[in-house]
Amino acid sequence: MDLAALLAFLLLFSATTLTDVGRVEGSIHTYDRKPFKEVGNAFLISGGSEGIVASDPAAPLSSSGIADGRSYIRFKNITFWRTKYSAEQHSSMEHSTGLIQAIIFEASDRDNIGGSAYGGQRSICCTPDLAKLEGCKQGEVIRRLSSVDLNWPVVINTHFSANYLSTALETEDIPITKTGMYNLFFISCDPKLRGLSVSGKTVWKNPGGYLPGRMAPSMTFYIFMSLAYLLLSFIWFAQYARFWRDVLPLQNCITLVIALGLFETTLWYFEYLNFNNTGMRPVGITTWVVTVGAVRKTVSRLILLSISMGYGVVRPTLGGLTSKVLLLGVTYFLASELLDIEENVGTINDFSGKAKLFLVLPDAFLDAFIILWIFTSLSRTLEKLQARRSSVKLDIYRKFANALVIAVISSVAWIGYEVYFKATDPFSERWQSAWIITAFWDILSFALLCVVCYLWAPSQSSQRYAYSGEIGEDDDEEAQSLTKGTSDGDLGLVKLDKKERSVDHTDAYSLEDESEEDKRE
Repeated sequence: MDLAALLAFLLLFSATTLTDVGRVEGSIHTYDRKPFKEVGNAFLISGGSEGIVASDPAAPLSSSGIADGRSYIRFKNITFWRTKYSAEQHSSMEHSTGLIQAIIFEASDRDNIGGSAYGGQRSICCTPDLAKLEGCKQGEVIRRLSSVDLNWPVVINTHFSANYLSTALETEDIPITKTGMYNLFFISCDPKLRGLSVSGKTVWKNPGGYLPGRMAPSMTFYIFMSLAYLLLSFIWFAQYARFWRDVLPLQNCITLVIALGLFETTLWYFEYLNFNNTGMRPVGITTWVVTVGAVRKTVSRLILLSISMGYGVVRPTLGGLTSKVLLLGVTYFLASELLDIEENVGTINDFSGKAKLFLVLPDAFLDAFIILWIFTSLSRTLEKLQARRSSVKLDIYRKFANALVIAVISSVAWIGYEVYFKATDPFSERWQSAWIITAFWDILSFALLCVVCYLWAPSQSSQRYAYSGEIGEDDDEEAQSLTKGTSDGDLGLVKLDKKERSVDHTDAYSLEDESEEDKRE
């Protein structure tokens, strides 16, 4: 694939996507004259879908504040609008015309909405045949009471008055007494209400605030991740400050990743905290957090790739590969940025499957390409170190290779579990454990970072291992010269003297090896 062409495409697409992003809201769902869609024999629109934890029975009714222990769905200024033509279709002599129903149901009660006559196509609205079979009222949504709570599903009726073009929905808060995944739909079974739209907002609240139930555990998770990065940064910077004269460029890059990780997890916590307190996700703040995360992921992958190529340990620079690595990094950053923006900058409802697939594929392809490049380069680096008999570096790189293999196997296994999880939960009924899916990748990247920090921690021998010959190699050659016998003693001393004079000029990097490496890469 031509990376330059892919980069140009992603730049154009990112500009288009960011231009289209408007006001972002989460638990406060806003409807700005949103049109109804015709589905079967009904006109409907989704008002939202969220996991909500049941209200705390001990919460006092007079309590105030965000974390008051109460859960509810609140309707604010919900107004339905119909076209002038549909208003004229109803007789002006009728006081109430054009029924609209707001339906709230828990995911486990989804089969209690709608019905099918004689095994035919399932209908949402009651038909003459279904009226005989189900006992429903023709022109209304078919609803059967829940076996757990006879008050659910909740149906709120609203009519237009005479030939008015708008009508308001007036109701009290709907309390949530059972933990579950709740869905809201506005539905009309009147064929004369074609062109119907809705404006206003609904507020979905959990006992601890406006943060959706499926996202609430993530806020706690990022507290622990921030503490983990903070602990790692203390240990790393202590070593860094102690041996700052011997720090390598590679270790500076590792320092950058640690700082970005700490910054990102802290930003995510405060972003979720703001979301929980206000029910809103400002575009600017969320985009900024997502961008920091995309930078951290990009730099992390490039460091792994650079280490695999031997940068800072076997070779001083990447040579002719530098431009290719940077181009790959920019391309990956854009792909990751667009995917994370689509997932986080917007309402909490699941977005279009086609849009997700379109953005996931480039990101997955680039990840696979980077992994393939990492293992190819790592294999060559190991061969080079083995040929040079660089025992210390070879041992470090073997440990690094083992860690990468474990990380890749874990990633593949987790992707399989993620596919199984989503395939077996089409209605998000296991929303309380869904946060683990994304949390795993943060934990895995942190664990891999800890391995890299352990293997390449700053020490007083950092420069000596990176920029001078191996001690083990010197010892081997010296041992060979001393075991050749007394007759060759003078020759052995001459050889040893030459080696000592040239040790300062002997570099672990070979220009011939570097040029050959670049050609092979």
